[in-house]
Amino acid sequence: MPRLTIFALFWCNISPNALIRCIVRRRTSTLIQNSKRLFDKRHAFHFFDRERRPPPNNPAIDGVATAKRNLVRLLGRWLARAALLLLGVFVAYQGSIALRLWWWIDHTPTSTAFMDARLALKRETDPTATIRQQWQSYDKISTHLKRAILVAEDDRFVDHEGFDWDGIQKALEKNQREHKVVAGGSTISQQLAKNLFLSESRSLWRKGEEALITVMMERILDKERILEIYLNVIEWGDGVFGAEAAARHYYGISAERLSREQAAKLAAMVPRPRFYDKNRNTPWLLKKTQIILSRMPSAQLP
Repeated sequence: MPRLTIFALFWCNISPNALIRCIVRRRTSTLIQNSKRLFDKRHAFHFFDRERRPPPNNPAIDGVATAKRNLVRLLGRWLARAALLLLGVFVAYQGSIALRLWWWIDHTPTSTAFMDARLALKRETDPTATIRQQWQSYDKISTHLKRAILVAEDDRFVDHEGFDWDGIQKALEKNQREHKVVAGGSTISQQLAKNLFLSESRSLWRKGEEALITVMMERILDKERILEIYLNVIEWGDGVFGAEAAARHYYGISAERLSREQAAKLAAMVPRPRFYDKNRNTPWLLKKTQIILSRMPSAQLP
């Protein structure tokens, strides 16, 4: 028995039996109180647990929910596969264009998208129709024509990397003033990309593809090669493509022998070649020719 208990027995004159009964009653009371607290806590826990407990399972509802989740997952997988497939096709197509541009570093393009489209259109009325086009090397094309084309279509050709942002801004401002499309702002590289691979349609997809091809072209081909291909494949009349065919069609001479005036007039015809093929002396064409003639000395050749 602890010393404090012995001291209490002698000091208070309490008998040991009375002290034991007091201790037992004290401990019994404490035990009852603790039990009540524990019961209250467990009761509260089970009450809230019943509130959070989900309702009984319904096999029909669970089956529908599972089917929906599986369907969503299946659709997600198919959409992901379709996106990957489209991405693969897109990359493969761009790769094929890059390979053709690389091949044309030292090989001659035999045809273009514009040539094929124009020939198909002509053969709807004449199955025997053909187009006139004859390749001519860069040094066999008149310097006058090169200068005339540069000042008429892209006077910053040697400076930019495919896009003339100042020219695009000026074209947008001019179109806004006129409330219609009167200027395009396309560079020689952009025009060549469209002629080689695309169509005449106007759409955001076509402009985006044109821009992507232009970037690849500027990376793969040098400026002289781009201008050489351009002069040999652009449309210059009804079924007439390239400088050599144009020189023979309009003047009966080779592209190498074109004079300043002849070259300036050919350059002025580029925006509407089939129209000017049938209307060769309109006031606007003659005025444009004189403007080009006055600007030709400032042209920078690649």
